Amino acid sequence: MERVADSFAWPFRDPEWPRKLLIIALTLVIPIVGGINGLGWMLATLDRLRAGDETMAPANLSYIGRGLRLFAVQLVYGLAVSALALVIYLPAVLLAVSQGKGEANGGLLALALFLNVLAFGIATIGGLAINFASPAYVLATDRGGIRGGLNVREVARRSRANLTNTLIAGLMLIAAGFVSSFGSIACVIGIFFTAAYGLAMQAWIFRSFEKG
Repeated sequence: MERVADSFAWPFRDPEWPRKLLIIALTLVIPIVGGINGLGWMLATLDRLRAGDETMAPANLSYIGRGLRLFAVQLVYGLAVSALALVIYLPAVLLAVSQGKGEANGGLLALALFLNVLAFGIATIGGLAINFASPAYVLATDRGGIRGGLNVREVARRSRANLTNTLIAGLMLIAAGFVSSFGSIACVIGIFFTAAYGLAMQAWIFRSFEKG
């Protein structure tokens, strides 16, 4: 993971970084479509890094088609984790509600609490698993489309191939997520500006993982 820490600084090497990040930030205001375009822009920026060009891709709304594939893969993984957590969480809710009528059974209440905690744990661990696997499935999607991104066996194999790289990339992606949220301190548009910056960081992280 050579120079992975440069993900924080590299966007500012682009002489046009203020304009590009601002335009992408403005497109991110568009519900759903803006986020999909942002994913496509991130992949186009990744292409530039592969070519040795350390500048971000032009900022516009031409990346929706490319981002749609990655959005679909992310949605499937997110829904899979949510569904697994709900399968456990819903019985916990039903048990708790049933014990709220009349005399409660301590054992059933304890079971409801256990299931509730278990569902939360699965959602948390599942979310972290998706985060740490994201370099593998993003690159697989970029190469093989939706089918490639949803090839769980290949994604798992690539994630396990170098656990150190996977761990570093996952931690850096968590850091990029924190950076993306910093804009909320300033104002609404600040959220989207730092989100655009976070996407540029992701491109560098994915390229570092790919090289590693």
